[in-house]
Amino acid sequence: MTIPRNVRSNLGIVPGSEVEFVLQGDSAVLRRVEPAADERERAVQDLVEHLRRHKGSMALGDLDGDAFYSLLRD
Repeated sequence: MTIPRNVRSNLGIVPGSEVEFVLQGDSAVLRRVEPAADERERAVQDLVEHLRRHKGSMALGDLDGDAFYSLLRD
C-alpha cells in the first residue's frame, strides 16, 4: 500500500515503521504504532529467535567449535 508523502511526514512514518488501521464507524484511521517501551528487549528476543532457528547450521569448514571460538576471542 502506498501512503502519501504528506501523511507519512505528518505521522512520522519512515521505512520500517509499524502502522495500524483503527475502525471508527464506517471509516478507518491510520495510526503509527509507537515503538515498544523496551525496544532493546524486543531486539534481543528477535536475535535469540534467529539464533534458535539457525542453531547448528553454520559451516565452519575445517574448524571445530573450539577452534572457531578461539578465533573469536583472539
